[in-house]
Amino acid sequence: MEHIGVRETVRFMGLTFNWETLCMTWLAMAIVIIISCLAVRNLKLVPKGWQNFIEMVVIWLHEQLNAMMGEKRGKLFAPFIVSLFLFLLTSNLLGLIPFLESPTNDLNTTLGLALLVVAMVHFFGLYFKGTHYIAHFFQPVAPFVVINLIEEIAKPITLAFRLFGNILAGEILIIVLLHLMTYLVIPSVIWLKFSIFISCVHAVIFTMLSMAYLSNAVKEE
Repeated sequence: MEHIGVRETVRFMGLTFNWETLCMTWLAMAIVIIISCLAVRNLKLVPKGWQNFIEMVVIWLHEQLNAMMGEKRGKLFAPFIVSLFLFLLTSNLLGLIPFLESPTNDLNTTLGLALLVVAMVHFFGLYFKGTHYIAHFFQPVAPFVVINLIEEIAKPITLAFRLFGNILAGEILIIVLLHLMTYLVIPSVIWLKFSIFISCVHAVIFTMLSMAYLSNAVKEE
């Protein structure tokens, strides 16, 4: 139990790196790339296996994007959103494999992803709407700029801590139950299945909130 939340770090050029988190992140990225390659290696009209899974994910996310920001904007952000969802789903599930840990149970990972999303929101908001994007911070009246700025600051914090807290808590409970396996075999199996469900749910939540934030910034309506 002592190792939970403690990361192996290395120093390089005056900077500290969480080596374990980096390795798990690279592993998650490699898995996503391999699955994607397997899905498109031998495309069929009637999809099977990995092609079927990837097509389901892509079609579902495209539908959500088109509904939120229109077809034109949806196509622009589809590659990022699909990649984000597959990475989060893979990362969340890695911690359920013995001797592996989810990169998303490290606040560095979740906060980095959240800051990336928020940076994209403001960049593309300014790109597509220019000064009109800045003006919305002063609506409905100018003093509301304070509340709107607090909301913008809260976005990456809530995104990061929600994902980090739930994934870390799930893995802690799995470890605790495994230590009590002799007495709690059935509860351990049930919790493992529930953790798989939670991992999928929080990948969806993070992705959907990212889409919502981007939609509010770039949609034409």
